Amino acid sequence: MKTKLFSLVALAAISTSLNAGGDIAPVEPAVTPVVMAPVATETTSDFTTSANLALTSNYVWRGMTQTSNSPAVQGGIDLGYKGLYAGVWGSNIDFGTQASLEADLYGGYKGELLGVGYDAGYIIYTYPHDSTALNFEEVYFGLSKSIGDLGLNAKYYKAIQAAGDPKDYWEGGASYALPAGFGLAASYGDYEDIGSNYKVGVTKAIGKFTAGIAYTDFQGDLGFADEDHIVGTISTTF
Repeated sequence: MKTKLFSLVALAAISTSLNAGGDIAPVEPAVTPVVMAPVATETTSDFTTSANLALTSNYVWRGMTQTSNSPAVQGGIDLGYKGLYAGVWGSNIDFGTQASLEADLYGGYKGELLGVGYDAGYIIYTYPHDSTALNFEEVYFGLSKSIGDLGLNAKYYKAIQAAGDPKDYWEGGASYALPAGFGLAASYGDYEDIGSNYKVGVTKAIGKFTAGIAYTDFQGDLGFADEDHIVGTISTTF
């Protein structure tokens, strides 16, 4: 999620319900009263589950490619209970090392206060096929607000464990819903002493799928190379 909070991350749950119904007892001869079996009422569980799957032309996280400009297959599973949530998300990667997989574990609590959404949590980025030197952890806190078709959001990530000197990251963004299932989105973020990035994109809902294309730009600090990418993605949730 890295989108993850990403989105990795971003890194944006589906509630489940159980339905039960009684059967009507068969009608006896006219001299016997008709007996109706009790009908159970519908119940809704406080537990929620969802899954997501995506295919992207380039896994870009905080403006930087994680797959050496190659495609990625990504997916995750989320569990929720009354605002609490936990999940796992993964993607193939290519850093030019033994690492070929990223697996993120996260959990937190989200809710709404005075019309403003909030989200606080903890995320661990792991790379199973390499040494633990690449692994790192962050805590995060985000706010969001909807005003008609306009959505605003901001999130701050505090590094709490990483190799070397941990770096913090913040990002703000906006989205706008357009007719016919189209949407616009833009964001800007800054990675402490590493670089800043921005992203603009358009999405289109197609049945159960969402297709999108975005332009990303990264301006590096401390010797990090500048990058820019055009990324196409198709995703679904279920």
